[in-house]
Parts: sequence; C-alpha cells; structure tokens
Amino acid sequence: MSFYAARQPILNKDKTLFAYELLFRQSLENVFPKINENQATAKLIEGLQFNLGLETLTQGTLAFINFTHDTLLDGYPLLLPKEQIVVEILETARPGKRLLKACIELKEKGYLLALDDYEHDPLWRHFFPYIDIIKIDYTLSSNEQIKQILDEVRPYPNIKLLAEKIETYSEYQHALDIGCEYFQGYFFSKPEVIKSIAFKPSQLSVVNLMAEVSKGDPDIQKISAIFEGDVELSFKLLRYAQSPVFKRVGKIESLRQAIIMFGMEELKRFISLLFTAQFSQGKPQELTVMALARARFCEQMVRMNKTSAEPSSAFLIGLLSLLDAMVDTNISELMEKLPIAQTLKDALISRQGELANYLKLCELLESANWQEAESFAQQSGYILEPALDCFQQGLQWASERIKML
Repeated sequence: MSFYAARQPILNKDKTLFAYELLFRQSLENVFPKINENQATAKLIEGLQFNLGLETLTQGTLAFINFTHDTLLDGYPLLLPKEQIVVEILETARPGKRLLKACIELKEKGYLLALDDYEHDPLWRHFFPYIDIIKIDYTLSSNEQIKQILDEVRPYPNIKLLAEKIETYSEYQHALDIGCEYFQGYFFSKPEVIKSIAFKPSQLSVVNLMAEVSKGDPDIQKISAIFEGDVELSFKLLRYAQSPVFKRVGKIESLRQAIIMFGMEELKRFISLLFTAQFSQGKPQELTVMALARARFCEQMVRMNKTSAEPSSAFLIGLLSLLDAMVDTNISELMEKLPIAQTLKDALISRQGELANYLKLCELLESANWQEAESFAQQSGYILEPALDCFQQGLQWASERIKML
C-alpha cells in the first residue's frame, strides 16, 4: 500500500527554510476515508519509519509532526529521533497533569515542543516552561487574541512565536512586527506585486544563455563567450563539470571543452539551474527546489506520454512557473522580458495547452490534493500512479542538482 504525506515549509525571519510540517494524507484509493487524528499520527510515524523516511521529506531540516492527546500520553514521539522533529501538540489536546508529565518527560529527553493553533487557556501556563514554540493561526486569531497571547508568553523568553496560515505580505509584516520568529504559509510564493523589473548583469548573462540554447541550432562559440564574460558563471560551470555524474576522459582545459562534454540537453538543464539560482537569490531555497522539481516532472511526463511536445520545452515551463515568486513581479510582465517562444509564454500566462496541464497536475500533487489530482489526470488522459512516481523522482533530482551547483 502506498504511503502519502504532505509537507509545508516553515521559514525563518530571513525567509530561509527552518523546518517542514509533515501531514498524513489518505491513499488514492481512500483506504482510510474516516481516519481520526490518532490514526493519522500513527500512520504518519509508520510511514516515516518504513517508507519515505524523514530525510527524504525534510532534506535534513526539522519536521513538525502533529501529536494528539492520546498519542502523547502513549509516548509516540519517542519513536522518532529527537534531533529531527518538533513535537506539535494539537489544539484538541486537553491540558492536565498527565499531559504535563508527558511533556516534561519529552523535554527532559531533548525534544522540542510546540503548541498548535494556540488559544489561551490559563491551564496552559503550567506548560509554558517546557514549550519552545507557540503557533498563532492568522485565520482564526483576532488582533485582541494575538495581543493576549503576547502578554501571556512575555515572561517566558524560552517561547518563540510561529505565525501560520500567512496568506499576504501585510500579514507577514504584522507577524514580523509583533516578534514572530517563524512563518508558515504561502506569502513567499504570493509576493507583493511591483510594477517593473530590471535584470542584474549576472541575471542578464543567464537570460542570454537561455536565449542561445533555445535556438534550433545553438552557437557553441557564442555560449562560450557568454560564460567567458562572467567569472562567477565560468567557475560554476567548471565546478558542475567536476560532478561524478559526468565521466571525463581527461582534465578539462577550456570552457568550450566543458560545454561540449555536457552535450546540449545537459547544458540546457545546467543553464536552467543557473537561471533559477540567479533569480531566486534572497528567497527560500525551497522555492528553487520546487521550480527544478516541477521542471523535471513536466519533462518526464512528456517523455512518458510520448506526445508531440518537446521535453526541453516542458522542462522550461516547470522551471519558469515560480519565477514571479522569485522576483516579486507578475508573470505577464516577466514573460515580456524573456526570449522564449510565444507558445510557452501563453502556457504560463493563460495556463492552457498540454504543457500547462502537466504543470497543473504537478501543483495538485505538491498540495497533496489526491482526489482532484486523480480526477484531473483522468480528464487529461494520464495515469496517476506513474505521474506520482515522476513527482517523487523530480524532488530527488532537484535536491541533487542543487547540491551539485
């Protein structure tokens, strides 16, 4: 039986990745249609131990995992390594002596504890000396309730605040102003829109590289010249060429030799990776990983379904789908500035056509919306299980490529 889990990034103040919250999801066959919270926690732990594993889902960061009142009393957190998880006490847990004892024992063993969707109850004060993080749900908490929480935790410097379900830039700014240390939601991928954009020199070099390799007959001499004109890009090209992925006959003596060694398909992928890295500076690395994973997913879907679409075009569609989030500008304005085919621009802006369908399916899998993903796949003529394999392989591929760069 397949194991499914969704993950949502939790960011630091500087919008770098701090952790993921992991959530159990039902199988495509709806094996557990009426699963309760205790079962969800048990199934998630089972899956982490025997299927995907924490490292696969979190890429070395912390994992926030929901625990119910009963699973805390039964010691379920002890089944997972203390160095890798944050024990998230669900809002349905009932503060009392037995739960307090369980929390103290976890704290003594070195676990981090968080209160989920916190609404103040005087009984929780007894827990505050052992709590590391309190999560404030911005969709449920009024300004008055948030102020009350701030007043209650002020005597406890050990407690840090996490603002969750942040949907807008203004909510993020408010959470930042009141002293929140961590942030969870989609504010980083739905940025405040600005009206114009100017490319930096390093970004322009990568745009020129993309324009050249997108031609029907790319000019190796022009590609070499662009790399030679940018020391940082040249260094990255040579470092990338040292990867074990490439079997070299001898030492690389020129940039041209490295470019030829790659071959055009791998060179396009490398330039795409450079593009993403250049345009996502100052943004969470998760955004870069997600863009690369989407690109790989769309490329593999074209190959698997053997359609008339070009795999390289599908790769580019996935890669550019998060560009607006990377540079804080709407996608229409960005497409005007990029030297790519009009059909690809239309697919990204209006989300129509075969390549846009692959992107839509990828987004549904990212959000673990299995039922809608299955329905959309059937309507589009795809088989979902192989697509899910492509999605998981895309995440792994993206993580490996980031490390190589």
